[in-house]
Amino acid sequence: MSRCRRSEPVPEDVRRVAGLLERRWLLSIVCAACNGEVRFNAFIESVPGISPRMLAERLRDLEAAGLIDRVVHTADTPPTVEYHLTARGRGLEPLIAALHAYAQAETASALAGPAGLPRS
Repeated sequence: MSRCRRSEPVPEDVRRVAGLLERRWLLSIVCAACNGEVRFNAFIESVPGISPRMLAERLRDLEAAGLIDRVVHTADTPPTVEYHLTARGRGLEPLIAALHAYAQAETASALAGPAGLPRS
């Protein structure tokens, strides 16, 4: 009799999505987009520490994955570029909301100290 139970592999579709979202900065960029950011410099301000080069690369990744649309407004002088979540990208909003709720609970737990006791 074996004491180890047989593990089920992580489903391929979950691994594929996780492979995209686990790249550095992607969830932060999606979170900023969920909060209404659409302009490149607004993303730079919303995601502290990301370089303009990395942001441009990650926005291209999100566009290639069909999660963000890049819209160029050529009528403006100079032309402006905006990034909007697609329907697929908006499908990540519940995930972002769940991560936000988890982060708030963890922060409250850490502030409470061990065993939920207030820190002194």
